[in-house]
Amino acid sequence: MQPGRLELELEREFGGEAKVVVRQAVDLRDSGYYREDVGATLDVDVVVENLRDAPDECTNAVERWNWWVGALAIAYGDHYAQFTVRRPPDVGKDPYR
Repeated sequence: MQPGRLELELEREFGGEAKVVVRQAVDLRDSGYYREDVGATLDVDVVVENLRDAPDECTNAVERWNWWVGALAIAYGDHYAQFTVRRPPDVGKDPYR
């Protein structure tokens, strides 16, 4: 997988926080789960093609990634849940309250 190319493709195609999706995609590839379960290499084209399949309600790369990882978890097991992009619980809160 070429992380730089993936980031450019995701930003161009879907917008949003592409860097965090790239990190998760690289971690997923490195885990070997996708290759073992699907029997294919996880590369830029595979990621982009699968994110294109996300429903229209998924408006950016993170939402599309989470949708796809959720589909993988349903199909192949909960070990895919660790690749979901999550925000820390305090993001967006006033630090002085």
